[in-house]
Amino acid sequence: MPSMHRISPSLSTLASCFVLFTFFDAISGLTQEAQALLKWKQTLPTQSILDSWLSNSSASQSPCSWHGITCDSSSSVIELNLNNTGLQGTLQHLNFSAFPNLLLINLKFNKLTHTIPESIGFLSKLQFLDLNNNDLNGTIPLSLANLTQLYELDLSHNHLTGILDPLLFPIGGTNHPKTGLIGMQNLLIRDNLLGGTIPKEIANMRNLTILALDGNNFYGSIPPSLGNCTHLRKLTLANNHLSGIIPPGIGKLINLTDIRLHNNTLHGHVPQEFGNHSPLVVLHLYMNNFTGHLPPNVCKGGKLVNFSAACNSFTGPIPVSLRNCTSLFRVIIDHNRLTGYADRDFGVYPNLTYIDFSYNRVQGDLSSNWGRCKNLQSLKMAGNSIGGTIPDEIFQLKQLQRLDLSSNRISGRIPLQIGSSSSLYHLDLSNNSLFGIIPTSIGKLTNLWSLDLSMNNLSGQIPYQIGDCNKLVSLNLSHNDFSGRIPYQIGNLAKLFYFLDLSYNSLSGEIPVDLSKLNSLVCLNMSHNNLSGSVPNFLSGMMSLSSINLSYNKDLCGRIQGLRPCNNVSDEKSHDGRSNKKKVVIAIAIAGALVGTIFLSLVLVGIFVVLYKRNSRSNSEQYSSAKRENPFSIWHFDGKIVYEEIIEATENFKEKYCIGEGAFGKVYRVVMAGGEVFAIKKLRCEAEELDIESIKSFKSEIQALTKTRHRNIVKMYGFCSQGRMHTFLIYEYMERGSLGDMLRNEKEAMELDWAKRVEIVKGVAQALCYMHHDCNPPIIHRDISSNNVLLSRNLEAHVSDFGTARFLKHDSSTWTSFAGTYGYAAPELAYTMEVTEKCDVFSFGVLAFEVVMGKHPSDLISHIQTFGVESLKLKEIVDPRLAPPSESHILTKLELISDVAMSCLQTNPKSRPTMLTIAQKLDD
Repeated sequence: MPSMHRISPSLSTLASCFVLFTFFDAISGLTQEAQALLKWKQTLPTQSILDSWLSNSSASQSPCSWHGITCDSSSSVIELNLNNTGLQGTLQHLNFSAFPNLLLINLKFNKLTHTIPESIGFLSKLQFLDLNNNDLNGTIPLSLANLTQLYELDLSHNHLTGILDPLLFPIGGTNHPKTGLIGMQNLLIRDNLLGGTIPKEIANMRNLTILALDGNNFYGSIPPSLGNCTHLRKLTLANNHLSGIIPPGIGKLINLTDIRLHNNTLHGHVPQEFGNHSPLVVLHLYMNNFTGHLPPNVCKGGKLVNFSAACNSFTGPIPVSLRNCTSLFRVIIDHNRLTGYADRDFGVYPNLTYIDFSYNRVQGDLSSNWGRCKNLQSLKMAGNSIGGTIPDEIFQLKQLQRLDLSSNRISGRIPLQIGSSSSLYHLDLSNNSLFGIIPTSIGKLTNLWSLDLSMNNLSGQIPYQIGDCNKLVSLNLSHNDFSGRIPYQIGNLAKLFYFLDLSYNSLSGEIPVDLSKLNSLVCLNMSHNNLSGSVPNFLSGMMSLSSINLSYNKDLCGRIQGLRPCNNVSDEKSHDGRSNKKKVVIAIAIAGALVGTIFLSLVLVGIFVVLYKRNSRSNSEQYSSAKRENPFSIWHFDGKIVYEEIIEATENFKEKYCIGEGAFGKVYRVVMAGGEVFAIKKLRCEAEELDIESIKSFKSEIQALTKTRHRNIVKMYGFCSQGRMHTFLIYEYMERGSLGDMLRNEKEAMELDWAKRVEIVKGVAQALCYMHHDCNPPIIHRDISSNNVLLSRNLEAHVSDFGTARFLKHDSSTWTSFAGTYGYAAPELAYTMEVTEKCDVFSFGVLAFEVVMGKHPSDLISHIQTFGVESLKLKEIVDPRLAPPSESHILTKLELISDVAMSCLQTNPKSRPTMLTIAQKLDD
């Protein structure tokens, strides 16, 4: 008798055959269309949205009652509409030839994968095809050219690659003369390794009114044949890798009202006919390489709502038609070289909420017309040559949230009405010629986050009412002529974080004791004033402070080296009749002027940088002290002694002291003779010489860290070039290592509870906000990742590794080769060399999700960018190694971090928030 385990496979086979026979028997009597749909269903994963298919039909019925199916009067299928249902699978096994009357396919916002089948070209009556926001790849099938009745084609936000140039990758067996590749086209398309061009055959669909191919991987030029699609109303090709010019024929299309070409590498002149033949509603040209003039008649039809041309190289006048364009809702034309007059080229816009024409060459005076734009929320015109005075009407705008008039030629007084703009959270009037006092009504700006009035001619006393602006995180009143005492009410600004800068004024009296309440403040600068009296002891106890500058004051005293003791009146004047004004800087800093000198003298042997001048006798005595101070303190630093100690402590940099390695060198843990622990980053040398990339990295790191002083940025104490073999940087040592290592370690990850993870994300956000918004010029890190976030003993986050950092200058683009960590780098870096702060924002979003999830969020990123998810269920993504967050305030913070991180991962850099906005949200 055969054993049961030998009989079982036969029974299983019979059971499977029975199921198949039952299925085919059930569908045999259905229409051709129903059979095609059910056969397609059989190839898809089981999903509830298709449960009604067959269950509500008998053999004699059509599928007209099935979910997502619509039929005409003859029961023939005319619509397949399953949009936004989570549909999974492919289109490979859908027999399109079975639907002779199909008019509409709407499968957008789903999870379809693989390619679009060539057989879709059989749908000769199809009018509407929308597959946007799926995960489709491969090429656009040329058979689409057969769909001559199609009026809407939307394939946006997929991974489509177009047609590869046969001149680049021949299909035949011969080698390409430049690449040497043989027959690689199909392989490259299949694996989605390269993009291709948009097929010119798309223009055969002469009835197209909407063509949307944005958010894919198309390279090459825009097909000139699109100029033949005379019915085209909307053309969106944004967020691809397109190059070349805009074909002139597109400018002559008589029905085109919505044009979106942003975030490509297009160049040349924009067709001046835009707006002449049809009233434009949307025109997006930003983030390209366009030159020449903007189209003068962009609002000729009076319907323009959204106009953006930022970050190009446009010259010439601001379009004349913008003046009377009352339909405008949003205008972004910053960072070009446009000319014009602020009081002539702009009018009154009742619907306008946002306008930015910063960093152009606009002249003229500020106009009171801005006060009539009642819905205006953001008015930005920094970095121009605008003069005149600030109209009172601007501060009467009830919805105004952001006003940036910095770096212009504005004069006059700050209007008394300043307190009326109760919604303001960002006010920047710096670098102008304002004079007079700060109105006391400024205290009514209780929503203000950032206030910058620096580099003006303001005078009088600082109004104590400024202490009522209790949401301020940064306050800059430097480089004015303020006099009198520092108001003690400034101590009420409990959220002041980034900096308090009162330097270069004529302030007198003592430093208020109330400033001790600023327990979150990182940078304090009161230099170049007439302050006197005792420096309060609390300054040395403010743990948040990373930098204090009290230099060049009248008569400060205290227990700080470089100051006279407060009980020593005879020291008020120095020897030889010199001024008793003393330079006191309480911070570890590096003179920026030394950076260039260091690199001019790298070839010299024995150069060691001493950060600040000091009294040699005093230093010698202190160094020999039994209880030695920090050897890298600017008061105790002895270059030669420290250098020799480093060599001795590491036994000439033996491998056993190495704790990490990067692209440009190794990091060593060094325990000095006095017990101090430091991290030494030694640059890699090749053939006893520094290679060029190492030198660039070394220079970048010094320049970046010279500019930065923040509690969430790793401190650099000094740098050294002792010959060609010993060039290194000296940092504070982070005991817990990198965030990435801790998250990858099952045991250590448990130490990072939810509260600590929230603080880590906030810390990184604050560091990046400081770099982007408080450094001048701003610093872009370019390599934010979990491996470059170091943790101190108490698990506080510190951003490290500035070897790839770059300074962002507002009057020029920053172009560079790729740098960063794959998996964290912004998508635009794959096809452009232009670096913006939004690259760091994207990386921060990846990092934030990684902290919440406990692992790199690669799949989640792909899902978000493909499907445009608006919200996530936190419980589905949190690190399963920790117990789910139970405390309501922690849960709220984690949900906020998730929402913020999602906004950072937008494909379009302009759609990502700034780090200032992010830091404010996370700190609220």
